Amino acid sequence: MPEVILDTTVLSNFAHIQRPDLLQSALGGHAATTAAVLAELRAGVTLGWVPRCDWSWLTVVTLTDEEQAQAAHYISILDAGEAECLAIANARGWVFASDDLAARRLAQQAGVVVSGTLGALQKLVAMQLLTRDEADAHLTAMIARGYRAPVRSFSDL
Repeated sequence: MPEVILDTTVLSNFAHIQRPDLLQSALGGHAATTAAVLAELRAGVTLGWVPRCDWSWLTVVTLTDEEQAQAAHYISILDAGEAECLAIANARGWVFASDDLAARRLAQQAGVVVSGTLGALQKLVAMQLLTRDEADAHLTAMIARGYRAPVRSFSDL
């Protein structure tokens, strides 16, 4: 069963460096997303904002009625994908993986555990699937493609 729900921000950062396989290695069968997130990614691909990637390894979660109601509450503040992911994380006790500041703040207010792109890269280093230098190189490439990272290097953490 998945335990981490990924929103568009995290997926697009790994798409921009053409390395969705890194997320798959870090999270494997523990990762999920929603149909709204995949639709946001497809729209980004169509507009030329996000490279096409294979996300077929991700579990796509269907929201319960309760989660849909909670997502509808968040939609006034967040994009649909973030709202759905946050509602699922909150209802199911999963980790919410997002780099969106407003989404992260709402999650923290709700007591939801939050991670994001940096957390995934840190996990890859901890699993010895990347060196710190490789993680820094990926982080630098993501920043060059628009990721507004709170740090410029893992040495800043």
